Amino acid sequence: MKIVIDAMGGDNAPKSTVEGAVLAINEYGVDVILTGDKDIIEKELESKTYDKSKLEIVHTTEIIENEDKPVQAVRRKKDSSMVVGLKLVKDKKADAIVSAGNTGALLAGGLFVVGRIKGIDRPCLCPGIPNVKGGITLLADGGANADCKPKNLVQFAFMSDIYLRKVLNIENPRIGLANIGVEEGKGNELMKTSFYELKELDLNFVGNVEARDVINSVCDAIVCDGFTGNILLKTCEGVAMGLMGLMKERFMSSFKGKMGALMLKDDFKAIKSMMDYTEYGGAPLLGVKGGVIKAHGSSDGFAIKNAVNQAIKFASGNVVEDIEKVLKELEEKENDKKEIESQEEDK
Repeated sequence: MKIVIDAMGGDNAPKSTVEGAVLAINEYGVDVILTGDKDIIEKELESKTYDKSKLEIVHTTEIIENEDKPVQAVRRKKDSSMVVGLKLVKDKKADAIVSAGNTGALLAGGLFVVGRIKGIDRPCLCPGIPNVKGGITLLADGGANADCKPKNLVQFAFMSDIYLRKVLNIENPRIGLANIGVEEGKGNELMKTSFYELKELDLNFVGNVEARDVINSVCDAIVCDGFTGNILLKTCEGVAMGLMGLMKERFMSSFKGKMGALMLKDDFKAIKSMMDYTEYGGAPLLGVKGGVIKAHGSSDGFAIKNAVNQAIKFASGNVVEDIEKVLKELEEKENDKKEIESQEEDK
């Protein structure tokens, strides 16, 4: 197995990406390909200890910056560390790619370079929202598709189910639908139609889920359009950051508070660890013909290492093959349904 890391992508690259690659090699024994400026990468590697036979550098001359327009960057910067890495996945020279670079460009590259799985209308980006049970709730979609149809949400649901089973080892994932109320019949036309279509799938569908319940782990994946999902994701991030900042400010404002904080230091660390995105790797792009993992832009070496672990599980779990299998089964069911309807009309 080989995992590509976009060495030049991310706020802390290439320091974090090189460090993450070394950590992954030492901990998982995986072969890693780093794409980027060879001289800069080798300089970062000078002080590192690792099995050199496990690391390959593919030299590239361009970098996709955060300010670049996604589609334009993918098409014009063909020798960028991200595009070259995506092409390695497309050409089966690597099993998956991890990148902390420009999110829009990675989504566009996944679509245009790696390519969609046949039958998937739109791939979805699935970040994980930490919950109070110490795990994550997968968000499908987290921002790749602002406008969706019921068909898209149905595909997001079964792809999430496969990912949760194969990568996160959840036996019977609970799939929820983001809505403004838990009662059947709530929401706009998209949510109403999607609700009834999801009920017909062979999934553990738990029905409508309100945004306030996501952090309470009422489901393992919450399905929605990317516009709703991105607002939900960033609201959760903002509340978590604001709350942690407020607590720190209040505890540090008095001697009594400082003493209390000292006594509760280990508890605060445990809570912070539960809510830390670096513990959970990155967000998979589901629906493309290869493993594409989007790491957080500010990822450090530890986060990159965890994203590589996620990529390993994605590839070894045969996620793409399972999605193709379910698509075939759904197509056969739809054809059988049409045939029965046609026979009834003839009668």
